[in-house]
Amino acid sequence: MFRLAHLSDPHIGPLPAASVADLASKRLLGYINWHRNRAVAMRGDLLARLIDAVKADGPDHVAVTGDLVNIALPAELEPASRFLQSIGPGADVSVVPGNHDAYVPGALVRCTEAWRPYMQGDDDRGAPSWPFVRRRGPIAIVGVSTARASGPFMATGHVSVPQATLLAERLEALGREGLCRVVLIHHPPIRGSTEWHKRLIGGSRVRTAIRQSGAELVLHGHTHLATRMELDGPNGPVPVVGVPSASQEPSGPKPGSGYNLFTIERQDAGWAINQIEHRILRPGGPFERLGESRWMIRV
Repeated sequence: MFRLAHLSDPHIGPLPAASVADLASKRLLGYINWHRNRAVAMRGDLLARLIDAVKADGPDHVAVTGDLVNIALPAELEPASRFLQSIGPGADVSVVPGNHDAYVPGALVRCTEAWRPYMQGDDDRGAPSWPFVRRRGPIAIVGVSTARASGPFMATGHVSVPQATLLAERLEALGREGLCRVVLIHHPPIRGSTEWHKRLIGGSRVRTAIRQSGAELVLHGHTHLATRMELDGPNGPVPVVGVPSASQEPSGPKPGSGYNLFTIERQDAGWAINQIEHRILRPGGPFERLGESRWMIRV
């Protein structure tokens, strides 16, 4: 049995000092939003407690689906690297970037270089390539990048035709290997799952790749919500699971800090996947184990 933990959107704070030149862009809006809202709603002490809870569950691997930083200041990269190191080495933690990691032009290149050990596929020798593939025991982790700099008041993601084409090819090949294919993506690839200004452009390409080539599980962030949806696959529905922000204070409009633990086991008819949700339900409270969901995915 393989144990996979999933967390997302830590939005690591506090924001470092920023110069006037740093804020002469979309960053100014994010800087104001942080100090008005997220500095109170998102807390670093919750992140540390979440990582302790994750480690106590003893996962074989941890998936982080983006938005490690807030406005992609260069000084935000090192605290995010230390956060990843606190979880584990690059071989044991897989990361895909989010829209905040690519907040302004050039930011995506800087973050992928800083976090390269966590984003490199098994066959990558230089910078990460998308989608990456990491084989870990009976599962194949397939990392899709939706991160792209967007305009003010926008938080869209994007998947290009070449990346979607490679995604379909790699999912098909991994299926032939008999591996359980887990897709990591920041923006949910389901139409209507986010507001228009936060949508995934090219989401239909991801849906087509999964419908044609198959996958067993899709994990995403971006919405800061605990959600369970489905996509059509060639052998039946594919679970699509979102998770709250890893640093969210539970007293606000969004659910408190949480993570999911999945157990994945091969069975005769396919894969048995069990999801166990963990979340803080009240300020100062512990991470509580909530309900479980179980799927049988045919192959």
